[in-house]
Amino acid sequence: MTIPPLFSVVIPTYCRNDLLAKCLDCLAPGRQTLPKEKYEVIVTDDGVETTAQEMLEQRYPWAKWVAGTQLGPAANRNNGSQYAHGEWLVFIDDDCLPDINWLEEYTKVIMAIPEYHVFEGRVYVDRPRRYLAETSPVNESGGYLWSCNFTIKKELFQSLGGFDERFPYAAMEDVDFRLRLTQNGYKFAFVKGASVCHPWRKKGDWGQLKQRQESILLYLSIHSEQLQHLNYWYYLKRFYRRFVNNVILAIRLGDFDFKYLVYEPYFSLKMSKELLLNKFAEGEK
Repeated sequence: MTIPPLFSVVIPTYCRNDLLAKCLDCLAPGRQTLPKEKYEVIVTDDGVETTAQEMLEQRYPWAKWVAGTQLGPAANRNNGSQYAHGEWLVFIDDDCLPDINWLEEYTKVIMAIPEYHVFEGRVYVDRPRRYLAETSPVNESGGYLWSCNFTIKKELFQSLGGFDERFPYAAMEDVDFRLRLTQNGYKFAFVKGASVCHPWRKKGDWGQLKQRQESILLYLSIHSEQLQHLNYWYYLKRFYRRFVNNVILAIRLGDFDFKYLVYEPYFSLKMSKELLLNKFAEGEK
């Protein structure tokens, strides 16, 4: 009789085999300090013209490849979880590099705090920031539950319906999940030792800003009570803070790339305008 693993590591991917390979190298049997029989790795692949299937068959036969739904990251993570045999799901992105003791640290805290069913890990960068065009979802103190590093009991994940598949882009789907989790009375704890490195990546283009805007507006349409916090005043103040911070950062880095100097402030200003227009359109007073 085969004993099921403790963890099922779910990695959503989409046409980034070079980055995925580096992530898998960190999860290879013998690389993690947790014994290999304690975890399985599932790569759920949204690729269409090219996939990672052949690469896994040739270089990573210990990992399971499954075809994704091609409906976006939220649906892709849910898809991977359907193939999981572990008691706990662990989510990581294909461009992250888990530390060698990543899964062992999660194991320790699961045993130490059995009343918790969700834990988030640390996300750090590989070096000091050099350019304004760089971004990374750094999490050094907890409270975010970023989808690139957290673990949850599979039973709980399924009871909450997983990630909301109405979110088609890599934005706000984990914020939505965190809100639903806490609204249902569940707490999550931060595990600094369960760390993954998310190297600096170049910020997206204006098209990705549009996707992010659409994701936030979708989130607010689902959770209208959040308009108390994410309203037009919030984004107007965020515009000011972002602009000032970017100017200070540009001076410190010696990088005055205009596009990225105004990238985040411009987005905040657009969101403020959009939410203000929505307020007038709804006839609020």
